[in-house]
Amino acid sequence: MASAAIVLSGCSGPDAGSQKPTGPVSQEDIDKAMSTPTTLVYWSWVDGVQESVDMFEEKYPAIEVEVVNVGSGADEYTKLRAALKSGKGFPDVFMLGYDYIGSFRQTDSLLDLTPYGGADLADLFTEATWNQVADDKGVWAVPQDSGPLGTLYRADIFEAAGLTEAPATWDEYAVAAQTIKDTTGSYITNLPGNDMPQIIGYFWQAGVKPFSYDGGTEVGIDLNSDGAKEVIGYWQDLVQNDLVSVVPDFTDEFYQGLSRGSFASWVVPAWGPQFLQGTVADTAGLWQAAGVPQWEAGENISGNWGGSSNAVTALTENPIAAYELASFVNSDPASTLHLATEASLFPVTIETLESPEFTDAKSDFFAGQQVNKLYSEIATTVDPEFEFVPFMDYVNTSFNETVGTAITERGDMLAALDDWQDKVVSYAEQQGFTVK
Repeated sequence: MASAAIVLSGCSGPDAGSQKPTGPVSQEDIDKAMSTPTTLVYWSWVDGVQESVDMFEEKYPAIEVEVVNVGSGADEYTKLRAALKSGKGFPDVFMLGYDYIGSFRQTDSLLDLTPYGGADLADLFTEATWNQVADDKGVWAVPQDSGPLGTLYRADIFEAAGLTEAPATWDEYAVAAQTIKDTTGSYITNLPGNDMPQIIGYFWQAGVKPFSYDGGTEVGIDLNSDGAKEVIGYWQDLVQNDLVSVVPDFTDEFYQGLSRGSFASWVVPAWGPQFLQGTVADTAGLWQAAGVPQWEAGENISGNWGGSSNAVTALTENPIAAYELASFVNSDPASTLHLATEASLFPVTIETLESPEFTDAKSDFFAGQQVNKLYSEIATTVDPEFEFVPFMDYVNTSFNETVGTAITERGDMLAALDDWQDKVVSYAEQQGFTVK
């Protein structure tokens, strides 16, 4: 909870953004900045991003970029908040999950990229990812990768249960869960109590909008809406009928479940295929990929789980060069193709999503299936309207205490959903937010 409280205590220096332009920078200013010897610090936890940086440095030989991995996710954010608060040791550009953009906006820690040409990038990206980084008040980052939801399933277990394909709807999925359990003893999937982003992804795909944020001090919190209750109620039925496993995600028991066939499928984002290949290599050739089940037959809607952007700190002394770095790494065709094919980041630019070099690749692990092509198609179906509040760390902690615990104990998940709502609203008000 301590890290969430930092959100409203402020972490940017008093001069943050004090000398930044209010209108578009000129081409003359850009040319000058990019030809002036400059060193940029770039915090990223992506293995392989150095090659993209090398491409940038080749284009702009006057600019030197120091890539630093200070840890991923929360580890990076904690160090970044401390550096910004002290005004020392902060990066010019840093990796930032979509769900934490609001947190750093709240403390005026992000440079609005609009004057530097940020808005001109909009048409390069999928609508769903662009909406995560931009609103009517500014452009706060450049999309880097995303996690559109699909389904990975064990074709051999499905076949043993008499099923020839993945369920097209959630109703069919529930029926398949019973059939698979009765005939093979396997669970159709695992629903962990320690992975809120998965539940958020399910909400997203179902059209549930649990959060809103105006960029200031007003937030919307609706975690126990009718739509949210429908989603949680669906999973509660499966959990209480012992048709899905409830082991914690990314633990030894979880990995063993994947390896031994305890889980016949996994509703997982586009990073899932690569994850499986590195985790359960001995099951190669047994898996297939499909779209996520739909709430209504005939629909084609997905949600998102994960993904990140590159933002520029408001305190940077080199805003033009920093923006150009964030823009180049994530929009230059050669760079984005490299990140997609060599660094295992699922692409967010339309050009790379449609590139045969990416989509035509066949996966031996998935029995020759063109998994990249499937997920590229899914990426265009992600609901583009979804927001987060600027204290997602507390939302996550309180999930584990409420809905997460109910999942693990196979208890009353709907009552826990109400408890989660109350906790988050109370916390938001304690922190000075106005809750809609």
